[in-house]
Amino acid sequence: MSFAKVYSRSVLGLHAPLIEVEVHASQGLPSMTIVGLPEAAVRESKDRVRSAIINSGFQFPNKRLTINLAPADLPKDGSRLDLAIAIGILVASGQLEVNDLAQYELIGELALDGQLRGISGVLSIAHQCQQAGRDLILPHFNASDAACISQLTVFAVNHLKAVCQHLNQQHPLQPMLHQMPSSDVPPNDLDLADVKGQLKARRALEIAAAGGHSLLFTGPPGTGKTLLASRLPSILPPLSDAHSLEVANIYSVARQPYRFGERPFRALHHTASAVALVGGGSHPKPGEITLAHRGVLFLDELPEFDRKVLEVLRQPLESKEVTISRAAHQICFPADFQLIAAMNPCPCGYAFHQDHRCQCSAEAIRRYRNRISGPLLDRIDLHIDVPPLSAQELQQQQASEKSAVVRVRVLAAHQRQIQRQGQLNMTLTPQQIDQQIELDQPSRTILTVAQQKLQLSARAYHRILRVARTIADLS
Repeated sequence: MSFAKVYSRSVLGLHAPLIEVEVHASQGLPSMTIVGLPEAAVRESKDRVRSAIINSGFQFPNKRLTINLAPADLPKDGSRLDLAIAIGILVASGQLEVNDLAQYELIGELALDGQLRGISGVLSIAHQCQQAGRDLILPHFNASDAACISQLTVFAVNHLKAVCQHLNQQHPLQPMLHQMPSSDVPPNDLDLADVKGQLKARRALEIAAAGGHSLLFTGPPGTGKTLLASRLPSILPPLSDAHSLEVANIYSVARQPYRFGERPFRALHHTASAVALVGGGSHPKPGEITLAHRGVLFLDELPEFDRKVLEVLRQPLESKEVTISRAAHQICFPADFQLIAAMNPCPCGYAFHQDHRCQCSAEAIRRYRNRISGPLLDRIDLHIDVPPLSAQELQQQQASEKSAVVRVRVLAAHQRQIQRQGQLNMTLTPQQIDQQIELDQPSRTILTVAQQKLQLSARAYHRILRVARTIADLS
């Protein structure tokens, strides 16, 4: 047999399109040609595959090898096609006889000695493979991740020779048992009880957690803004298995560790670029707002961020996704995150402080606050002042309320919202607000006066109703 077809997959964004690796061995000068838009890592696979085949006890064929990666108009990157190319060469050259090759998808990077190395994007690949109804052969390093996909047969291997022995039925492999992935990432043991005083800020944090609202803390340095923000995940309900798999898929593509079941917490330095925030690159990778999907994105020292960087947050905050466009294709990443930000009231940080130590002029304060655009501030639901603590508050020995106690109230509020409207209050559209929130006449009067005196936008008007609905759910 001089022709072989092996199924594999590439990774494009969070999707894993099918790749058909076609190998034809013909007479002619010995050579290997790879066609089908292979990029550098794929073109270099010919040298890895040659050495791996020889070091696994096989002969590299002295023929003209043509390898086509279909579909030909889809760019292929990475080294995950090495195993499929090697098996295709062995089948096309007659060294490996396989009757049911079409039932498998093969993924993995080959070392020069034939060992299989781990790859990225395994969860996307495993999910698409399960939908296609095929079995998956992949490196042992990635097996535990792929095994969390139900109704998928996964075979974990460490060497090219073991794959060949399984395919020709010499030494069949045992499939992996279905299991949820474990993680070496240590658990987050931060607790809201670590925060002393700041009852108003704690209350705002609980409201934000209960309704999925965005939150901005403003106050002098050292008042606990960062401490409060870092405790938000501890009062949020744990993720469901479906949402955990969704987040784990993102972290698999980004090659970053993730503790299954926990909500992500991403804290950015103010030197981060717009690409780091939303994602990008020649082959777009998830940015920080996607890595914070189903979790929290924390921006400390908000005015210190470049204004152009902050402006890219405006669209994802409302649409809960970000679209990255390239000449050949568009990739959409999910971005359903909860924004928590913190800032000082002025450049020195002590404006309006009780000891009057601030020397910033009114113009300097205005320029500092103008680094954040009005449209972005209008999209943040809660604006909370965090005052400095007194010595008595810092010295108190009585422990504050623990995160576990607050989480019970937050979970109850979540359940009320899901039962009533199937979603959290933050995601209610104006039409849904009219259906779910019925105001009496005194409330209408208060809102009318507030809108006239404060010149509230329509977005701010609906924001007030969402927050009020959340406070009512907590009560």
